[in-house]
Amino acid sequence: MKRTRREFLTGASCICVGLTSTLSNAEPEEIPSLPKAYIDGTGEGWKAMVEEDFGNVNCSDDTWAWKDGVIHCTGKPVGVIQSKKPYKNFELVVQWRHLRSAGNSGIFVWATQESLASLKEGKGRLPKGIECQVLDLGYAANYEKRHKKKPDWFTSHGDVFPVGVKMKPFPPVAPNGSRSFPSKNLSKGVNEWNHYYIRCINGEVRLWVNGEEVSGGTECQPSVGFLCLESEGSPVEFKNLRIRELP
Repeated sequence: MKRTRREFLTGASCICVGLTSTLSNAEPEEIPSLPKAYIDGTGEGWKAMVEEDFGNVNCSDDTWAWKDGVIHCTGKPVGVIQSKKPYKNFELVVQWRHLRSAGNSGIFVWATQESLASLKEGKGRLPKGIECQVLDLGYAANYEKRHKKKPDWFTSHGDVFPVGVKMKPFPPVAPNGSRSFPSKNLSKGVNEWNHYYIRCINGEVRLWVNGEEVSGGTECQPSVGFLCLESEGSPVEFKNLRIRELP
């Protein structure tokens, strides 16, 4: 049957209205979020670091305890345990949590043999190297309460900085130029597990906090040394400490 032009346009308009109504009532498509770089330390070349891989430097005999896969640290006295072998290029994963608000700790990479040899128990000193800060959120809150201002020389979300050695920090940089501040605030609070992925290659350190890269630095000197876990005043725990050496 032949249809008039007016009939055709009327029918087409009805189709368009119906289609528009259908689209407006449809559920919006969910846009998936970008995947995080959550590296769990499994796969070829990865190795669990256990008690036998570390030695006490300047802590008490009861400062550190390894039990049921968890590394317990009392926080007293201030000091470190060190890996028994030095590392140059590697990847490291670890989970950590503070057991007390405002807790302080850290992970040293490329710590120097000379500085470790000079540390004595009870002196409250730390080695020279690159530190990846392990700090509870309460530390910054206490600082702000005490000084009536926000801290401008540290954060609680994964600072990376040199201690007695050289490093060019990635931006954002602390006002005094000494630290790489995290680009995002991703750390969780007291009693919650946080995940660090640390990659150290040819003098460059990069830190991922809970799956996202946030801080780091380059031109580190020296770029070979020991790993250290830090005791600094309050109880902290580590677990799933794993390493993979790289060429």
